[in-house]
Amino acid sequence: MSFFLNYKMVKANELAKQQREISISEFFAKNRHLLGFDNPSKALLTTIKEAVDNALDACEEAKILPDIFVEIKQVKEERYVAIIEDNGPGIVRAQVPKIFGKLLYGSKFHRLRMSRGQQGIGISAAAMYGQLTTGKGVNITSKIGPNYAAHYFSLHIDTQKNDPVITVDKEVDWSLKDHGTRIELELEAKYQKGKRGVSEYLRQTALANPHSKISYKGPEEQLVTYPRVINELPKEAKEIKPHPYGVELGVLIKMLQSTKASSLSGCLQSDFSRVSAKVADEIITKAKLRAKSRPKTIARKEAESLYEAIQKVKIIAPPTNCLSPIGEEGIIKSLKKEFDAEFFAACTRPPSVYRGNPFIIEAGIAYGGSIEKDGLATIMRFANKVPLLYQAGGCAVTKGALDVAWRGYGLGQSKGALPQGPLVIFVHIASVWVPFTSESKEAVAHYPEIMKDIKLAIQECGRKLGIHIRNVVRAREQKQKAGLFEGYIRELSNTLSELSGNEKGEIEEGLKHFLEKKLPLINGEKI
Repeated sequence: MSFFLNYKMVKANELAKQQREISISEFFAKNRHLLGFDNPSKALLTTIKEAVDNALDACEEAKILPDIFVEIKQVKEERYVAIIEDNGPGIVRAQVPKIFGKLLYGSKFHRLRMSRGQQGIGISAAAMYGQLTTGKGVNITSKIGPNYAAHYFSLHIDTQKNDPVITVDKEVDWSLKDHGTRIELELEAKYQKGKRGVSEYLRQTALANPHSKISYKGPEEQLVTYPRVINELPKEAKEIKPHPYGVELGVLIKMLQSTKASSLSGCLQSDFSRVSAKVADEIITKAKLRAKSRPKTIARKEAESLYEAIQKVKIIAPPTNCLSPIGEEGIIKSLKKEFDAEFFAACTRPPSVYRGNPFIIEAGIAYGGSIEKDGLATIMRFANKVPLLYQAGGCAVTKGALDVAWRGYGLGQSKGALPQGPLVIFVHIASVWVPFTSESKEAVAHYPEIMKDIKLAIQECGRKLGIHIRNVVRAREQKQKAGLFEGYIRELSNTLSELSGNEKGEIEEGLKHFLEKKLPLINGEKI
């Protein structure tokens, strides 16, 4: 008996010695598919995406119209160098190593305001992927103003410690630029064109950011520039406090423990949005607590009562100045720049809320013209002005478009499919926290509130399209049919004349008169 007890103790000690902490860098190094580095093709796109997203955010926060340059150079088979340069405010020297060499480091995670990046993983994950596949680090040049020197860094990531390892840190001459950041990263990748390539991502990024200018040069390709069509920055998104409806019990307990307020009533009013003194008193009364209680002394059971009381009290929706939508004018200008269509429409829905988080759904459509007539409509999905190129089938945006009855707007549609015809559907969700289905941020989760607004926004654009199709497209089609019939009037007149014995000229004039009366009117004039 004692032998087995000793054996178990020895085995337990051996197992205990094998336990060790895993850093976030180590975890994502082994699970890089979670961040969008599934394969060489997607890895290149994800790298460009993360760098461009950061550049756009930085420019907007500094109130600078973005001017972004992207270049991809092939150095050997399935080995590329990605270069991303912007005219943003630059990065303070002390922050450069942490931003590019430390996962889960950033300024956006704890802020409740709309931004492209949220988790502080993206660009450092790209640096880590490049390091894993080529053994080389990331090179960064940054300058914060015309009177400041530019700093050049070359660094690796210590994945065991999740810390940057700086190999080069020096001042360099970058007189061509007053301020900005340039990133050079070598990685194992596969370059592809088409709907899921870098060029398509940048084209759609320019569509969702009409205030930006984006230039791109791919391997052995000519420089392509997407000019800005709006010379004004979008409305600035303001930071807001958490809304009570969006806070879970565990988070509420943590907030009570860390608040600077001296009373429970003061905590509710100062640490949450839309909680007035009256609302705070109502919540506290329903929870059967005291308004002057010190938040740090609230026990778990009392906090649970407080949480339940919050759900029972009517609290107005959170403020929406934390959002920065594209706007109907911006959407239409972008679509007109990109598509040679005959009809455009856009819709920006009123703000809504899911789990206490405000969001706005926008939609736009381009129809007809030179858009491909055969096949299904094209749908473009955006979240916080960032294109979503993958996982379309699992996205709330796609589901919302499929749920619309397009036949009512004059388009053909098979069951469970997008409409048929020359149509582009543009859908954008703007939110302080977009509910993505995974860390790779490629699809929006199916929240009922979001699904409802997506469908309503598309339907509003669809109604405008339906009017256009009924008044213009159908009339044009009727005229084309009439023109076809007109070509046979002479032959038909001859036949009818032989059968009836009437004059051929009278019959021909009668048919022409009948055809003219039947032609539709547009704005009071015959087509």
